[in-house]
Amino acid sequence: MTEKMGSLRNFFLYKCLFALTFWNHVSLSVENELFTSVYNYFPEDGSDKKVKSLPLLYTNNHQSKANFDWVVIQNTTESLSLSEITNDNVKKLIALLSNFRQGSRLQNLTLTNMSVDWDSLIKIFQTVWHSSIEYFNVNSVTQLSDIKDQYFDYSGTSMKALTMKKVLITDLYFVQDDLYKIFAGMNIPALTIAESEMIHMLCPSSDSPFRYLNFSKNDLTDLLFQKCDKLIKLETLILQKNKFETLSKVSFMTSRMKSLKYLDMSNNLLSHDAPDVQCQWSESLTELDLSSNQLMDSVFECLPVNIKKLDLQNNQITSVPTEMAELKSLKELNLASNRLADLPGCGGFTSLEFLNIEMNLILTPSADFFQSCPRVRELQARENPFKCSCELQDFIRLERQSGGKLFGWPSAYVCVYPEDLRGTQLKDFHLTDLACNTTLLLVTALLLTLVLVGVVAFLCIYLDVPWYVRMTWQWTQTKRRAWHNHPEEQERVLQFHAFISYSEHDSLWVKNELIPNLEKGEGCVQLCQHERNFVPGKSIVENIINCIEKSYKSIFVLSPNFVQSEWCHYELYFAHHKLFSGNSNSLILILLEPIPPYIIPARYHKLKALMAKRTYLEWPKERSKHALFWANLRAAISINLPMADGNRCGEMD
Repeated sequence: MTEKMGSLRNFFLYKCLFALTFWNHVSLSVENELFTSVYNYFPEDGSDKKVKSLPLLYTNNHQSKANFDWVVIQNTTESLSLSEITNDNVKKLIALLSNFRQGSRLQNLTLTNMSVDWDSLIKIFQTVWHSSIEYFNVNSVTQLSDIKDQYFDYSGTSMKALTMKKVLITDLYFVQDDLYKIFAGMNIPALTIAESEMIHMLCPSSDSPFRYLNFSKNDLTDLLFQKCDKLIKLETLILQKNKFETLSKVSFMTSRMKSLKYLDMSNNLLSHDAPDVQCQWSESLTELDLSSNQLMDSVFECLPVNIKKLDLQNNQITSVPTEMAELKSLKELNLASNRLADLPGCGGFTSLEFLNIEMNLILTPSADFFQSCPRVRELQARENPFKCSCELQDFIRLERQSGGKLFGWPSAYVCVYPEDLRGTQLKDFHLTDLACNTTLLLVTALLLTLVLVGVVAFLCIYLDVPWYVRMTWQWTQTKRRAWHNHPEEQERVLQFHAFISYSEHDSLWVKNELIPNLEKGEGCVQLCQHERNFVPGKSIVENIINCIEKSYKSIFVLSPNFVQSEWCHYELYFAHHKLFSGNSNSLILILLEPIPPYIIPARYHKLKALMAKRTYLEWPKERSKHALFWANLRAAISINLPMADGNRCGEMD
């Protein structure tokens, strides 16, 4: 057995070394083991391992023989990669590929760095078309020239997918249809032509078997496949990074694609500025990628009605219109990187389960989102400039109650505004219920206001504040009139030793005891009494003020009758005002009769305060003490007054 294996190895080495006259470098991959030596191609242990990949670097060697036996490669290799293909070695390449007839193990072929003319490329394609190859990849065709009409036999192929990338056409003058009809007529399920500056593609002339088309990174425009009804089996169409501009024309393009499920129009120049144009999408379309375009809010007027997954990321959308066609089947919606100021409602998306609104301008998401979108299972809202406020706190509270649907919570959600809370995670932000509950705050403020008003009203009534305000106003007005009418009298001299304030019920004691004993006794005492000294024509208030200001002292005869007199209260108020504005010892209180505290009205708080703080003279009932009483009273009002012309002690003014 060992001798047989050695003999077979020598035979195989001979064949592989013969192949080296064609190839500059050979490397073999056997079940993830890389062999850089042709000698190691055949396993020493005699196992049944198969060669699955054979990358080869093609060189131009005139000593090679075209009749090389490729039986081993045919029967063991599934993938073959060749590079550096030129017009000079195309015949050898075709001779090589001709050995891989249908039934061979070779299924994947990759050609890289090709510099051939159109005729050579068609011959290579034609050879591949009638081989065992199912997946054909062409990368970097740098000099495709001499394009002209060619016949192509599509029959009897094993091909399933053709991928061409970076095709550079150097021919400046050719008929476009001669180029595009070769690809449009291909009878394979999948075709990719990418990164090739392709500007157009023909509609197939008959019903096409295409299920997958990828024309990404080209220069295609809105003219592509307009009124094309031959792509009836097409399920996936990728047109990203082209130059499409009008969304409605894209919809018309798909309207006749009866089987289309997925459409990628990302990274184009799409907009929808014609709201009066009715869009017509394929009814079978369920997944649509419109990311990275120039779409605004009007895009929601031009969407497939049966769409299930919609990507509108990186556009210029500011809001989702409330009045829009209902997308009942929509389950996934991506609105990341737009200009949304709030979460969209689900009025038009009744089946929505996944929503992405990351990187928008949302400050305070609406708290009613989870109520309006009960089927949403995941909400992605990271990287928004959240403003930590009551509204945001309500949203967070409802989110927690909904079962934690925020993706990336809590680390990816932080406050941006206000400045003092920047960087604070939303989970750590809290405000009191009173600060956030407007109704509770208003009720509390209203109650406090009512309490305050009630307290002020009670104090006003209890302390007779309106009465004091009225008296202050009258006193101010009287002083103002006096200033305007007699400015020369503002610096008045004292004319009386004392002004007497008393109740009419106590007038007999004042006239029979007080006045006679003070004015007719020792010294020259002049008393001001309202009956003698009030000036006719002036108001009572003005007379009271004038008399008090012209008197050195103010004598108040206190009794139960006094506290019942309104005018006595006036006189006490103005005298007390003088007490604070001028002479601090200007008041003399004579208690004619005891006054029980309970009979003093609440508004007479000044009288209560004076009686509590100031010493008063009490009229003695014993006659033996009267002389001392009058002596003390004369001493209290004793002052030298300038005598007015015609006035004498004891006489009325």
